[in-house]
Amino acid sequence: MGFWYNPHHITWLIDMATVFLMGVVHGITPDEHTWPITFSYSIGSYSTRGGMRAGLLFSLAFTLQRAIASELAYFALAGFLTRPGAEQVVYVVVGIVMLLSGYFILYRNKALHLIPWLERLMPPLPGQGSAIPVRLALVHGFIAGWGTGAFATIIYTVISPHMPNAWVAFLPGLFYGIGTMVMQILIGAAFGSWMDKRRLEAQAKAFIGRFVAGSTLLFGGVLFALVGGAELALPRLSEWAVPTGLHVYNLDSINVALLLIIVVVGGIGGGSMWVAFRKVRA
Repeated sequence: MGFWYNPHHITWLIDMATVFLMGVVHGITPDEHTWPITFSYSIGSYSTRGGMRAGLLFSLAFTLQRAIASELAYFALAGFLTRPGAEQVVYVVVGIVMLLSGYFILYRNKALHLIPWLERLMPPLPGQGSAIPVRLALVHGFIAGWGTGAFATIIYTVISPHMPNAWVAFLPGLFYGIGTMVMQILIGAAFGSWMDKRRLEAQAKAFIGRFVAGSTLLFGGVLFALVGGAELALPRLSEWAVPTGLHVYNLDSINVALLLIIVVVGGIGGGSMWVAFRKVRA
């Protein structure tokens, strides 16, 4: 009984509930580190179960990264994790991984025989009637997790450093990741279910899934890398924002990150889906 009356433990439990809810909000609102990846692999899986798996694998690696970063923040490394330019470097790295993944999904069977050693390092690509290799989302999740934002800053600079000891310092990042995971699984299921309900043959769904996922990752990755490079060269660009009046995380202002989501998911993803359906119906 003494456990529940210890104010330190009560604060600790409240902190865990808080970071979990922060993760839920992070997972459901449009975020440049989650939505483009989950959208791509969920559509590529063309099924509800596959979409859930895409959201799970991405957020599983994301959760692992946040738990590690939370532990590092406890040891006074938060300054390194939130230093200026770190977010932009993550943009560039995520962009490169995205474009390479998209390239392999779209063109591996045709264009990589000139680099056989690199081809052997990649996971085997399924046949024309199969979904894309969703396990690549694990790589994206771990890298994307190093991006920072308002919630990550709160965890690294306020909550993690005040944990009781180093043995539990990883918990804020873990609970934040679990909250994100719950919503990413649901979002992935929604994307995959939508694709599954299209009245198309399995081979047509496979083509659309591969084309949309590959195109979104390839061209979205190029855009991510360009935006990251531009913000490194022009730091003020990352501070540009137009308030929307909405008191909702990630929707409270129009900024580069929100525009990036709209262009990648809505523009590139939606555009490539339109092209893919036209190809199939033709």
